[in-house]
Amino acid sequence: MIFGWLDINLVTDIVKQALSDQVTSNVLLGLSVVFILLAIKCIFFDSTSKGKTNEEQGVLLENENGKLMISKETLENLVNSVALNFEGTEQVTTRVELDRENNVMVYVNLMVSSNVIIKELSANLQTKIKEKIKTATDLDVKEVNITVKKVAPKEEQQEA
Repeated sequence: MIFGWLDINLVTDIVKQALSDQVTSNVLLGLSVVFILLAIKCIFFDSTSKGKTNEEQGVLLENENGKLMISKETLENLVNSVALNFEGTEQVTTRVELDRENNVMVYVNLMVSSNVIIKELSANLQTKIKEKIKTATDLDVKEVNITVKKVAPKEEQQEA
């Protein structure tokens, strides 16, 4: 009507015709109620948010006694403590990802000292992280990906 595509008299005639007939009036009322309920559902009940929040928060384990939520932060702290206990590792940052089947994927970024054999350290670290998460949470780790961001320079010894 604003753009002149519809005549205002035509629209008012259609509305008068629809409201004068009892059956048409009831159908319009029913459709209006359905659309209002759908709008309320979409506003307050997002269907994807529940699944995403559980995935974003952590792993939900259930048994006959109740439920246990293991957060991603807990898994990340567990991995950090394992990595920092290895000689030659420094500045560890960890990211844990979970999929819908509770598969755990761990991504570790670290700095190592210059006297470390990187291949040996990473293999031992991957094994130890998998074992620690399995022992502590009974979750299987699908993969542990390690990125060595930097090798720390040797500390120079000052001679007197």
